[in-house]
Amino acid sequence: MKKAVYFFCANRNIDPVAPNVFNYLQNNINFVETNITIDGNPVMEYNNGNNFLFVRLNNVLSHDYIKYLPILEHYFNDFDVAGIINWHEGTNAPDRILTVHSTGDIPSGFFSKSNPNYFKNLFCSLEKNRLKNQLDTFKVMTEATHWSGIPYKQSPELIIKYDVPIYDIEIGSTLESWKDETAIKILSESLIDIFSKEDQLNTLLSIGGVHFEESYSKILHENDISIGHIMANQWVVGNYSGEVGLEKINNCIKSIQGGINGIIFHDNLKGEYKQQCRNIAEKYNVYCGNHRILKTPNELIKLLK
Repeated sequence: MKKAVYFFCANRNIDPVAPNVFNYLQNNINFVETNITIDGNPVMEYNNGNNFLFVRLNNVLSHDYIKYLPILEHYFNDFDVAGIINWHEGTNAPDRILTVHSTGDIPSGFFSKSNPNYFKNLFCSLEKNRLKNQLDTFKVMTEATHWSGIPYKQSPELIIKYDVPIYDIEIGSTLESWKDETAIKILSESLIDIFSKEDQLNTLLSIGGVHFEESYSKILHENDISIGHIMANQWVVGNYSGEVGLEKINNCIKSIQGGINGIIFHDNLKGEYKQQCRNIAEKYNVYCGNHRILKTPNELIKLLK
């Protein structure tokens, strides 16, 4: 039996998505109240052969990580995966999206554990349920690795204190999207599919590219390929030169459960960073190439093997 824990900010004045997802789950699956209470809310449980816990907090988990980390370590340290349900927004952010991303602070080089199977299961379930519910106005997209604790003055060193893969699962990026009932339904039902498959996957580390790099979204759907972390260009440049940069990439690779089969760098990345990718790929004896290979996934799989 595997175990997942999901965190929801219960305050609608902070989070316009998580309370609606929690309510959908509470109304549509057989919740059982546990004897654990956090922030005055009982932790709820669901079992379907695997175990799922649903935790309501007074704040977004990562926004007050210094407060919640001892709770994570006490109650949820032996879980297989964790998820934070919330909303996406930002300057120039795409709207009408369902998105998931791994946790890490790329500039400083601190990365949470990442499990390529669980990431792919969740991503593909979002897409399967989007098609099933005919939500044609939305896209399911990958998002670059980041940590929303940073704008709230949480120290990036805290990221590695919780030794469980943890993902943000979001709806974006405007009020109309956040309150879309079908999108809420899709996200809610996808959470239970996180353990749906345990395939032997080819795992990529992505370096460079934009925050929402569509080529990674496309390759996840129909191939035995997954992604450990996505390191967007905006945080790589200026932070990944020399031996310090190599050590940060090394830390990233070590955080990916099961290791990697290849490194993909974006073709627009500056030469010195491409060479960093080649150097670390040589150390791990894995494939290294630019993102154009993603257009021919069958060829990529041959190179990874």
